[in-house]
Amino acid sequence: MGKLYSYISLLAMLLGLAGCASLLQEPSEQNVDADVLATYFDGPKVRPGVALAISVTATGTQGQAAKQYFVDADGYIAMELVGQIKCDGLTLVGLQQKITAAYKEFFLDPHVTATFIYQSGGGMVSPWGTVTVLGEVNRPGPVDVPSTMDLRVTRALQLAGGATGIADKTNIRVTRCDKDGKQTKTKVDLIEIGKEGRPDKDMLLKAGDVVWVPMSWY
Repeated sequence: MGKLYSYISLLAMLLGLAGCASLLQEPSEQNVDADVLATYFDGPKVRPGVALAISVTATGTQGQAAKQYFVDADGYIAMELVGQIKCDGLTLVGLQQKITAAYKEFFLDPHVTATFIYQSGGGMVSPWGTVTVLGEVNRPGPVDVPSTMDLRVTRALQLAGGATGIADKTNIRVTRCDKDGKQTKTKVDLIEIGKEGRPDKDMLLKAGDVVWVPMSWY
């Protein structure tokens, strides 16, 4: 009878641990879209919603200041003389080459410069991509990567409104996906970073990363 009770107790304990494991498991939203992430491996690319400053000069014409363009939902910008230019997925160099080719029908030796326009907090789309912060933060959702590409876990959490009072700050998980869709998960401990003075543990994030802040269970 004593052995039977021991077996039952052991079984109950294992079932309890299994239940805890399922509760602690990150949600399915952590899956990272490899196609989205691959967009940023070769540098930022033009995409819908991005703002651009473009200037066109040519031999025999008077120089003009750069004009601002927004890429529409279909990935086009509308320019004088040449009309609609499809630019979704192009790098800035690729866009400059495409616009230059279009203006060669109208000007001798056209020269085109194109740069991204981005102001943090201005409602603009970041051409450098976003990371997604989920879980126990005050404003879960996408966080823009700055032009410096220097976005670390602590800064991403700040931009997401900070961790809530019930967040487990020792067990933050960062999910990253490579070009082939292979995922890697890295644990980040904010206590180790702060109290122990380990800024080297503050992981540098990349576009497409997902930061999961779990709930503390104690």
